[in-house]
Amino acid sequence: NEVMSCEKGDRDPMEDPLFILESGEVYRNPTEVKMSQIVMPCHANHCGELSVGQLLKWMDSTACLSAERHAGSPCITASVDDIHFEHTIGVGQVVNIKAKVNRAFTSSMEVGITVSCEDLFSSCQWNVCNAFATFVARRTEEGKVRLKQVIPRTQTEQMEYSIAAERRRMRLTHAEIITDLLSSNTAQLECQEYQGAVSAERTRVESVELVLPPHANHQVSTFGGQIMAWMENVATIAACRLCNAHPTLRTIDMFHFRGPSHIGDRLVLKAIVNNAFKHSMEVGVCAEAYQGAGALRHINSAFMTFEVLDKDRKPRTLPRIRPEPDGKRRYQEAIARKKIRLDRKYIISCKQTEVPLSVPWDISNQMYLSYNNVSALKMMAARSNWMLSSEKNKVRLYTLEENQILCFKVETHVTVPAEQAFHLLSDLRRRHEWDRHYQKCDVIIQADEDDTIYRVATPCVSKGGKGQDFILLASRRKPCDSRDPYLIALRSVTLPTHPATEDYTRGEVLCAGFSIWEESNAVTKISYYNQATPGVLPYISNDIAGLSSSFYGTFYSCNKYLEENRDSLAILPPSDL
Repeated sequence: NEVMSCEKGDRDPMEDPLFILESGEVYRNPTEVKMSQIVMPCHANHCGELSVGQLLKWMDSTACLSAERHAGSPCITASVDDIHFEHTIGVGQVVNIKAKVNRAFTSSMEVGITVSCEDLFSSCQWNVCNAFATFVARRTEEGKVRLKQVIPRTQTEQMEYSIAAERRRMRLTHAEIITDLLSSNTAQLECQEYQGAVSAERTRVESVELVLPPHANHQVSTFGGQIMAWMENVATIAACRLCNAHPTLRTIDMFHFRGPSHIGDRLVLKAIVNNAFKHSMEVGVCAEAYQGAGALRHINSAFMTFEVLDKDRKPRTLPRIRPEPDGKRRYQEAIARKKIRLDRKYIISCKQTEVPLSVPWDISNQMYLSYNNVSALKMMAARSNWMLSSEKNKVRLYTLEENQILCFKVETHVTVPAEQAFHLLSDLRRRHEWDRHYQKCDVIIQADEDDTIYRVATPCVSKGGKGQDFILLASRRKPCDSRDPYLIALRSVTLPTHPATEDYTRGEVLCAGFSIWEESNAVTKISYYNQATPGVLPYISNDIAGLSSSFYGTFYSCNKYLEENRDSLAILPPSDL
């Protein structure tokens, strides 16, 4: 098992103490469920490490109990987002799993799962993985279950509640977008020949399992976690056949359950190594079910990434794969998926402070950059420790300093319907009508109706200097329900077609944008957020220091612009440029 460096008494990363609310009430999330299991030899693989299949079963059980606690009725696993396993767990160590419902929609809900490991002899704890699963409430005799809303009570819950809507949006479009990306990328890929390559056919595995009562839940349906465990088992065998060694599972891509399985089903599990790279391999695995002489039913498909570690726990170089004629498509798609996977992990999984100011934009990472853009703004808006810096005529300037990062918020109210304010502020080409810092703004790319890339030119803030320009991705979001605002998120991206020029200094925006709340049919609260970067700070530093109130003039102009155009039809960028 991996040796973790920690001091005795380190805090469990899963531990979530009881909260004392402003009212003095002691609060614990009512949907929270915890499970702790000590890893016994029967749970471990040949390396003395907890089988990932067993861990998946425990995770699914815990998450299902949390979902059912909220729904008050039986629930089934619909999908699981990407899982990245950071560490392995050894025999004798304790697995702590915590699950809670982040948000409920009409009949489905997102459950957040945190897994940590505890060494009982050293009192060390460390994070193993985080996951998000979607559960659906089963129909009852009364009909379809309509779930009650989750009411977030803490800053962390508000943050997860808000971002859950964005994750759901990505889930719903994920399969279609992945299909489009694969079809466009694989056309340019060729199957390379490697000396000593292993035939992909050698790694093929097929196994059948009979679903018995111990494999089923209290609804006599096969546990989703049990199906995942069987899939992990055959995928591991396929990976072993390629490298003749014991592989370690590192990631499982997002997957959806296509249909249910029940007691008495014969579950056919198939796996094959689609492609091998220098230090990792992708294994494709699917599960199909049948009863008696019935036809096969597709239950699930997944892609798992394995590594083989040497004695120093470093990834070993792997043999290459030689696809069979009928496997060339899988081979090519694995290459495309690897790029998509790296983009997704790089943009989504890393902490906001680790994301570079500008990320290269292209069609393959559009969905993930848009997600990151909106999620970053939601996280900033969910913070509760903003400090009022100044106020003038009901325009308030707030600041927030955390981890040596300065953020500011400007808040005002307008007598304009929220949707109209959203449409007017969405079109950055008109921002120069109320914001003197926007000298010129042009549309570069209209990716879709929600995402637009602009080039913005701003005037010089010091005598004799050059103006700045920004390449900004603007991501728009309408409310998922009445508990959500309209959002316009902004962040810098890079485009090879628009490099920096001598006439302007290229500026960067890490996170900025508008949150637009409908307080009544006629009154709207508008909050503008910005995480100060070297390119942005010169325009606001005097206001933050109390030496100027130019922010008031800008947002007074914004208010006037919105009210003058409250009855006009906002003209959005053309759909295809």
